[in-house]
Amino acid sequence: MTSPGTNPSPAQRHVDEYYIGQQPDGSVSRPEVEPVLRALALRAVEVIAGARDLEQLARWVTDDVYSHLRFRASIAARARAITGVVAERPRLWIDRVTTWPTDTGGFNAVILVYDKRRAHVVSLQLEGMDQRWQATVLVVM
Repeated sequence: MTSPGTNPSPAQRHVDEYYIGQQPDGSVSRPEVEPVLRALALRAVEVIAGARDLEQLARWVTDDVYSHLRFRASIAARARAITGVVAERPRLWIDRVTTWPTDTGGFNAVILVYDKRRAHVVSLQLEGMDQRWQATVLVVM
């Protein structure tokens, strides 16, 4: 650690970041919340449909959300393999986004996503981490 009022060296900053890890962010420097919610909801449905690689969402979700989406995507892939359905990119559109703030400075949201066959309800909780939004809860019904 460096003493207060001094500039840490790049090596010390790297060590501090390594040991500190991600930090909750209460600042207003994060992007607007609704476009992030819309994008995450669409991408999550695409991952489950087999049209998008899950790794593309890794930066935007926590480890728990990532493992849950991986589980859901593997179940859907097995179902497609059994029935012989080929994974294709679904045509999705969003009907409604309902948001409300949390006590921690984040947002809860429910998003209605439609494809040509059914409606999907995506429930999300976003928290500010390292000056960006990160989904701490993401459930696709």
